[in-house]
Amino acid sequence: MATRATPFDPTRVAHLNGRFAPVTEEVDAVDLPVVGELPAGLDGVYLRNGPNPRFTPVGSYLYPIDGDGMLHGVWLSQGRARYRNRFVRTPAMRAEEAAGHALWGGLESMILPGPDQVGEELANTFKPLPDINVVEHAGRLLALAESDCPFRMSPGLDTLGRETFGGHLPAGITAHPKTDPVTGEMAVFCYALEPPYLTWSVIGPDGTVTSGPTPVAGVEDASMIHDMALTARYLVLVLAPAFFDLDAAMSGGSLLAWRPEEGTRFALIPRDGGPVRWARDEAFWLWHTANAYDTADGNVILDYIQWPTPGLGSDPGGSRAGSGSAHQGLTRATVDPAAGTVRRVQLDDARVELPRIDDRSLGRAYRTIAVAAGSGRTDLISGEYDALRWYDLGDGGPESGTAARTWNAGDLSVGEPTFAPEPGTGTGSSPGPGSGSGSGSTDGTGGFWLTFATDRTDGTSWLLVLPAEDPARGPVARVRIPVRVPLGLHGVWLPTEERPHRGAAAPEPA
Repeated sequence: MATRATPFDPTRVAHLNGRFAPVTEEVDAVDLPVVGELPAGLDGVYLRNGPNPRFTPVGSYLYPIDGDGMLHGVWLSQGRARYRNRFVRTPAMRAEEAAGHALWGGLESMILPGPDQVGEELANTFKPLPDINVVEHAGRLLALAESDCPFRMSPGLDTLGRETFGGHLPAGITAHPKTDPVTGEMAVFCYALEPPYLTWSVIGPDGTVTSGPTPVAGVEDASMIHDMALTARYLVLVLAPAFFDLDAAMSGGSLLAWRPEEGTRFALIPRDGGPVRWARDEAFWLWHTANAYDTADGNVILDYIQWPTPGLGSDPGGSRAGSGSAHQGLTRATVDPAAGTVRRVQLDDARVELPRIDDRSLGRAYRTIAVAAGSGRTDLISGEYDALRWYDLGDGGPESGTAARTWNAGDLSVGEPTFAPEPGTGTGSSPGPGSGSGSGSTDGTGGFWLTFATDRTDGTSWLLVLPAEDPARGPVARVRIPVRVPLGLHGVWLPTEERPHRGAAAPEPA
C-alpha cells in the first residue's frame, strides 16, 4: 500500500464543491413540477451517470475518473415526470458504507485497504468506479467505468452485480461502447496496465460475445483511451501519447505521463477481423468522439473534440507538452487507411465538449452534432458549461463551412445533450456530408434534446427539454428535480416504445 506524499484537502478541490459537489440522499419523487409543457409524445426514461463520492475522498481526487457512480433517472409519460436516483453499489462501496467512511483513496493516491479493513477478497484491490456512463444493450442496463467491468442495474436502478458477459470479458470494457443501429452489435474495447495493453470485442444484439477479446497488434505500452468511434467497416481508436506511470503515481506524481514527441496514432480496426490500419499525426488529445463513417473513396471521417493535452493529474502535460501547437475545439479528421495519413480540419475553436448525435446515425453519414459549450464567462471551472450548441455539417463538409446555433443558458450550468427521437420515426433518408455508406442518415430534427442543468444562483437542478427543429429558442419544458444533480457526465434516452420488456422500466411510486 502506498500513500500520496502531499497532503490532500477535499475542500480545495473544485470538482468536489459547488455545482460538482456530491449528493448522498437517494430520493423517489412523482409528479415533478414542470415549467412549460412536456411533449405528449415523450415516453421513456432519461438516465445519467456521473462521479459522486459516497464519502469524503481521501488521498486524492481525479475528476472525471474518480468517484462512485450514481444514476439519476427521470421517467416521462403523458406529460408527467417522476424521478429516482441510486448509487451504483459495488462491493467496495458496501464495505465503505459498513465502515462509515472512505477506505480507498483516489486513483493517484494509491491508497488500498488491507484485509483487516475489508477482508481478504477486497484487500489490496483497486476500487471499481462505474461512474462514467450508462447504456442499455440486449436488455442489460449497464453502469460503465473507465476501463473495468460494468455493473448491471435493475429497472428501478438497484445494483445487480458485476457484468462479465458470461465470463467472456472478465477484464471489462471502457465507458464508451458503440452500438451499430443497423446490426444491433455493440463494439467495445478495453485498455490495461499489463499485456495485452489494448483489446477489442463485439457483443451481438442478443448479448453474446461474438468476437474477442482480440489484442490490438502494435500497442506496446499502457495508455489511456477514453472513447472510440464506429463505422460500418471499422472500430476507430485514437491513441494519444498519455501513458500510465505507476512509479510516478506511487511517489506522489501524476498517474499519466504526457509524451508529445511520440505523436498521436489512429487505429482503424476492421470489424471483419482483418489487420489493423495505422496512421500517425502530431500529438493531441481527445476525450470524446462525435461520430465516424466510411466514405465512398475508402477513407474514414472522424468528428471529435480536440485538446492539446489531457489536462489530468498533478502534471497534466503542461511541463512536457512541447509547443502545445495542437488546436482546441470541434475537429474533423480524414484518415486514409491505405496511405496511413491523416488530414485534420478545425470546425470550430469554441470551448465545447460532450458531443452527441442522433444515435440512429451512429457509424453512418449524418448532419447534426450537439455539444455543451461555454458562452465566454470566466468564472466557470473545467468541465462546466453554460450554453448548448448545435452544428449543421451541411452537404459539402467542413470546407463549405459549418453552421452553428447556440442557446445561452444564462444562470444555468448545463450538461451533455442527449437526443430523444419523436416516437415512431425511423432513420432519415437525406444524405449527410460526404455520404458514402449508402444507408442514409438522420438529421437530428425530429425529436428533442435533453440535458440536466443546475442554477448557479440557488443550486436547483432541472431536466431541460429543447425542440430539435429549433433548439436555439430554448427549452419547451423544464422539469424541477427534487435534489441537486452534480454536474457531469453521460446519459441516455430509453424510449418505452422500443423496449417493452427490457432495461429500466419506470419504478413504482414509493
